[in-house]
Amino acid sequence: MGVEAGAQVARARALAVLRIRSRALAIALLPAAAAVILLAGGSTGHFVGPGWGVARVVVSVLALVVLLAAGVVALVVARARPAVSPTVAIAEEAAPDLYRLVRDLADRLDVPAPSAIALTPDCDSWLEDRTHPAHGPPAPRSADEIAGAGSGRHLHRRTATAPVLVIGSPFLWWMRVGELRAVLAPVVAGTGPSAQPDIAAARRFVRGLDAAVAASADRGRCPGLRLACAGIGWVARLMLRGCQVHASEMERGVAAAAAERAQAVDYGLRIVAQEQVGLAYAGWDRLLTRVALPAWRMGRWPSRLDAGVVAALTELSRRDRLAEGFASRLGERPACDLLEEPGAVDEATSLLAARLFHGGPAESGPDWSPVDWQEYPDEVVDRKWRTDAARLHRVLDTLGVRRAPDPTAPHSGGPAPDPDPTVHASVGPTLARVLDHLTPADGVETAAEHPGAYGDDPTLTRATGDRGGRGHDENFGHEGPTGHPGHFGHEIPSGHPGDEDTPAANPRSATLATHLGVEVAREEAAATPPAAGQKADTPPWDDGALPLFPLQPPRTDRELLTDHVTAMVCCAAMDTVGATPGLDWLDGPTLLVDGVRVADLAPRVLSLVEDGDAAPLRAWLVELGIRPEKPVRLG
Repeated sequence: MGVEAGAQVARARALAVLRIRSRALAIALLPAAAAVILLAGGSTGHFVGPGWGVARVVVSVLALVVLLAAGVVALVVARARPAVSPTVAIAEEAAPDLYRLVRDLADRLDVPAPSAIALTPDCDSWLEDRTHPAHGPPAPRSADEIAGAGSGRHLHRRTATAPVLVIGSPFLWWMRVGELRAVLAPVVAGTGPSAQPDIAAARRFVRGLDAAVAASADRGRCPGLRLACAGIGWVARLMLRGCQVHASEMERGVAAAAAERAQAVDYGLRIVAQEQVGLAYAGWDRLLTRVALPAWRMGRWPSRLDAGVVAALTELSRRDRLAEGFASRLGERPACDLLEEPGAVDEATSLLAARLFHGGPAESGPDWSPVDWQEYPDEVVDRKWRTDAARLHRVLDTLGVRRAPDPTAPHSGGPAPDPDPTVHASVGPTLARVLDHLTPADGVETAAEHPGAYGDDPTLTRATGDRGGRGHDENFGHEGPTGHPGHFGHEIPSGHPGDEDTPAANPRSATLATHLGVEVAREEAAATPPAAGQKADTPPWDDGALPLFPLQPPRTDRELLTDHVTAMVCCAAMDTVGATPGLDWLDGPTLLVDGVRVADLAPRVLSLVEDGDAAPLRAWLVELGIRPEKPVRLG
């Protein structure tokens, strides 16, 4: 489809959308037209008699009601604020080279230049219409932008027609200048069709209908207004359904015309750049789920996420021979050099990413502070492991599991040790306590044999049902039973005996995991105030409702127990053999022993958790010299 053909298709579909608007207006005016005819007929003596008089009154009242309702619907559609993507606005003073690149690109494509540029913490780029009066000029603080990325004044003023160019921030840090220009070419080319009056009017109408549906869904109004909003929403949805096919085809035509126009700009480089788009997306997703999410849950937000993407993808190219060619590009000029202060922009987009994907506050505070990558191992990894270890021992205390005795304590009954552990002096939390509890004495035991050790908690059934999903392990890069690489480079095969639909091979492990799930759910509920996330009375499509895209996948209780046991092992390694917490750009938190990343811990922990077999883990502890009987420092 050529440029002209795509534009013609888009314009034809836009006219179809506008015809729906015209038909709705005609239907609203039809009772008024009938009333005018009846009134005119009565005044000229054609429609006389009591029946015509009643008809004139009824039709006139109906016409007034319909006109009033149509006016209210039209007012709501015109005044409702369309949704705007949360972005970081970039002033021209903060990125003159970037603005110059975009304008030169628009000149080469012979299309209008975008009115402004904004960044989003996502691997995508698009044009966004912000010509609605509610969208400009922007205030220093707004729900869709973070001020201060480059200027303390208003970041920019939007023109009446040209849309805003939204660029994914990971592209600026990972891509080179030429690659960014090639990727943005088809996006910028879309400003040409956007300037066509019929297409612009159709888009405004569809966006207004969508905003009206969202506004009418607000349940916080009084019953009378709620009824009126229900009627407005019904009308808006009806018209929106009628426009759906035409609007979709219109956008396809616009995209086809823009892509065809962009063929003349760096076509060969665009093929290479598209490979970088996929790679950047994979690295960004990995960084958010494996590295950023544990920090967010600890009340810290990494302030250089975009720079972390470069480190993660560079590490990927080092490990993967197929990606070796990607690292050779790093000698070229990165696109982030087009910014005057890339560090400030990176910090602003990192904070916005935390808000979008986790629901964190808009500003730093005592419980929400930035963390540099150099501080990440100590401030996030160490604290996370010790917090998990402390939680594990609290749950063991709740279950009545005795602490390990101190082998150096004096015995009251002579030189021989007393077989009753209650006469020994108890020491602090130890890894041995966890190992002994999860290892059945005779290999296999059932919950019925030790009812007192497990207890009956009425919340366990509810907690198990709430945590039945599967998801990522934010602490150790373990994605659960999906066959993906787990913590420390091992694969976690699917179909574990500990899955929710399979009876657990280790009842003690299953019970401890269930209590851990209850405790974690309780802490998460207490640590998430409504102001930090999405308000209960706000519709989910409101751009002020955060997090818009939560990255907290549900974890099974077995995965939680695996995380906590691994954390306890890491704490023991740090406190006994001087191991250190580390950061792996692809897998997140990792354990370093003598500066070397541990790569064989996950399957040993899984053997203990799922089968109650502690032999592999104990052999590993002996090999590294880790003493499980020594107390560890908890968070």
